[in-house]
Amino acid sequence: MKKNFMLLAVAAIGLASCDSGLKKGDGGLLYSIHEDKDGAPVKEGDFISVNIIAKNDADSVLLNSYDQGKPMPTLMPKSQFKGDIYSGIGMLSEGDSATFKVNADSAFKHGPKPPGFKGKYITYQVKVVKIIPKGKLTDAVFQGRVSDYFKAEGEKMKAQEPGKISKYIADNNIKASKTATGLQYQITKPGSGPVISKGDTAVVSYTGRLTSGKVFDTSVKEVAQKEKIFDAMRPYQPIRIAVGAGAVIPGWDEGLQLLNKGAKATLIIPSSLAYGQQGVGPVPPYSPIVFDVELIDIVHPNPNAPKPATPQMPGQAPAAQ
Repeated sequence: MKKNFMLLAVAAIGLASCDSGLKKGDGGLLYSIHEDKDGAPVKEGDFISVNIIAKNDADSVLLNSYDQGKPMPTLMPKSQFKGDIYSGIGMLSEGDSATFKVNADSAFKHGPKPPGFKGKYITYQVKVVKIIPKGKLTDAVFQGRVSDYFKAEGEKMKAQEPGKISKYIADNNIKASKTATGLQYQITKPGSGPVISKGDTAVVSYTGRLTSGKVFDTSVKEVAQKEKIFDAMRPYQPIRIAVGAGAVIPGWDEGLQLLNKGAKATLIIPSSLAYGQQGVGPVPPYSPIVFDVELIDIVHPNPNAPKPATPQMPGQAPAAQ
């Protein structure tokens, strides 16, 4: 959990407005508490779940936990220096929200600033969603309460999933067909020839997004650049997938077999056919995901290719020739 939250220590964000109206705290921390609920403030070692929006001085969003569909969980660490973000969060209790501006030179004293960082401050817009105090609880009891929290949050997200799918379909005017497994899809451009079959290799261009609209992966360079997820170390090109081999999530394996060469489609994939209760990376637990795919080519297996040798078990006689 701590790893996720430590990313915030290097997230550069700024406000478009000036510093007027902000109070000054220790270490040059500037802050404004917008909501101030009753309750004990966060202490070192407590479990917290927070929502954070991050922007640079050009008002460009660098981090937005709301796009992920869930707040960011962590154990409250010790402040790294006076006036850091943890000093600010330590002023808040459950339900509070605030804006904190941290001196960038202090924050990046022990490491380089992120490429393209601009401005004097790192600014955090924080909402504390949940606090589980460690206090004098044993580790076992404390961890049990944290586990119960995650379980309850998972059940909540699971219950919300059908509504997210329905809303995405309605908002985007998708005329979806539904398979027996729960996969929903729309062929947006018909292809030609027979549909792809198990054993074939699909050559696919794709863009994946959450139902919030946030793009989390794509094979298209222009889309990656537009969505600000471009990775210069990655080749942006169609990928090759062995269909029916379990090399991809079930929703892809099923969805590709609905397509023929040249077809384009939107696949709305429930979490049961995607990343389930665990989620992965930017995809939260119980999250439906949407893929716009284009089946560029179908590569059929070579019937004349040599068959792989059958492995021989110890003590087994060689097969007759």
